[in-house]
Amino acid sequence: MERNKVLKVLPGSVRLLIEKENLQYEYLQEIKLRTGQPLILKYKGNEIIPGKAKERPYIVSAADVRETMDYVSNYSLYAYEEEMRQGFITIEGGHRVGMTGQAILEEGKVKNLKYVSSLNIRMAHEVLGCADGVFPYITYNRQLAHTLIISPPGCGKTTLLRDMVRQISNGNDWISGMSVGVVDERSEIGGSYMGVSQNHLGMRTDVLDCCPKAEGMIMLIRSMGPQVVAVDEIGASEDVHAIEYAMYCGCKLLATAHGASLEEIKKKPHLGRMVEERRFERYIVLGNVGQVGEIRGIYDEAGREIRK
Repeated sequence: MERNKVLKVLPGSVRLLIEKENLQYEYLQEIKLRTGQPLILKYKGNEIIPGKAKERPYIVSAADVRETMDYVSNYSLYAYEEEMRQGFITIEGGHRVGMTGQAILEEGKVKNLKYVSSLNIRMAHEVLGCADGVFPYITYNRQLAHTLIISPPGCGKTTLLRDMVRQISNGNDWISGMSVGVVDERSEIGGSYMGVSQNHLGMRTDVLDCCPKAEGMIMLIRSMGPQVVAVDEIGASEDVHAIEYAMYCGCKLLATAHGASLEEIKKKPHLGRMVEERRFERYIVLGNVGQVGEIRGIYDEAGREIRK
């Protein structure tokens, strides 16, 4: 079970507290462990502090954080140096363990972290069928439109992207099955374990795991010939250049980006230029006003809203 993949990296005392809350796993979003501070859970968009009702919240110890890091890294932090340099390690199932502590610098750049003091376990959830409602707006004549999903952190953009990939790969009422290449830089889309995707991404999907997006897109195009390329959290100049290369090669693009609105994306240096040049044909904006992952709007290449 996915629940067990997360619980097994936690100290026994923390695990027991979470189990006593009797939470519905599919609504558990984050588990935050900060040394010397109360354990905090993010659940259905709200905070839960176990033990708070009795005015005795569980205080996370340095030993709790060290034990979690041992489990997350399989007792070999050295093997995860590259991931730690980026501030997180992805565990089996695609769950991301973010961390902070003292940065180790080399030539002015972060090489690694030591004295880790805070952990944030962000849960990856599969929601099969969550993309059903977007396909009438991102397809035309059984063809796929270049699509960018825009969302603040924690509002379900990766979950939506994952189900879009699955349905495009298998085919549905709106589109015939297409070959999809996924560049999964943070192992969050496929949740790969030993190179094999643990999530449902469809029968025609190839996943390049733990590879930088820009380099991975070009590798997939040259080696696997995908009809669709999917990537998560774009924004850097090299990402944009690789996306443009993929589009020139005839691939359809699915991507996500951090942002609260299309207007915010327009103000970003590299993505703004793509919006201005109408590289993407559809924009899906997510929010969490009513519920996490709600679709706030879908827009065409000119920024006109086509679905409220």
